[in-house]
Amino acid sequence: MTAPWSFSLRGRFEEHTFESEVRRGNRLGDPATRPLWVYLPPGYDDAPGRRYPSVYMIQGLTGQLDMWRNRSAFRRNFPELVDDLFATGGVPPAIVVWVDAWTSLGGSQFLDSPGTGRYHTYLCNEVVPWIDAHYRTLAVPHHRGIAGKSSGGYGAMVTPMLRPDLFGGLATHAGDALFEMCYLPEFRKSVRALRDQYDGSFARFWESFRSRPAFSKESDDVLLNDWCMAACYSADEDGTVRLPYDTVTGELVPDVWERWLAWDPVRMAPGHAAALRSLRAVYVDAGKKDEFYLDLGAAAFRQALADVGVTDVFFELFDAGHGAIEYRYPKSLRYLVERLA
Repeated sequence: MTAPWSFSLRGRFEEHTFESEVRRGNRLGDPATRPLWVYLPPGYDDAPGRRYPSVYMIQGLTGQLDMWRNRSAFRRNFPELVDDLFATGGVPPAIVVWVDAWTSLGGSQFLDSPGTGRYHTYLCNEVVPWIDAHYRTLAVPHHRGIAGKSSGGYGAMVTPMLRPDLFGGLATHAGDALFEMCYLPEFRKSVRALRDQYDGSFARFWESFRSRPAFSKESDDVLLNDWCMAACYSADEDGTVRLPYDTVTGELVPDVWERWLAWDPVRMAPGHAAALRSLRAVYVDAGKKDEFYLDLGAAAFRQALADVGVTDVFFELFDAGHGAIEYRYPKSLRYLVERLA
């Protein structure tokens, strides 16, 4: 039996430090310089005239790039699974790009926001052109895809809608969608936690959160998620973060909640029908026991796709929850590459 720490790659990773111009001076003070990984499949160096499709891998909330190398007991991590796929799976070779979009609030949803920074522009206007200039990609949208899970799955849904000139395929695993199912039910938990632990103040929550081991309190996840999503979906131009509920009663603030709903992939689909119909590959899945009910969001997104005429979609609900589903990612990567090659 092969020891779990001794897997050798048949392809290779090239690890870069990428300095973003558009993220300089962001309101959070987060670093503009980030890691960027590029996986090159076996045989890349043997055929210097050959060009390859590319797939961009993006992470969920709180994800930072080095977490991709974490492993669960008796299981390979995703970078190793990618290498297995291209070394043994009979899949057309492709370049896989691993992008970091972490923020000190947990994430960016891969959007431009005055509350977090210009992460959509970073991905689309900086990273993609740089990859095309430095690697032998097939630099047209129908040979370029994007994939992710959870908040990364959200980014994978909305980025091709916003930039069909760049992306021709998407894969979303339990991506944030149908916001009244995945976000709204958690608001009541946050209001109680703010009342009972922080005198109704998110500022006090963040002071506490940053003074101790992260997620050492049960309410940390819902409070961080609510504030981070508000910073992404409903921050004013001056960076002021607007919450979609009253922090004392939990009553919805309708105009702010509508700002959130405008970013729901299910609700975005009708306004981006042409972009969605232009895609060559659409993959949607989620666990049937997803703790955030993102299986319902996946089903709603699939229906929204059908409603705008996108019917050639891979869709599956499988027996799992939200976590530890890295074994699903090679399935979607294969699907994308076979259609984008």
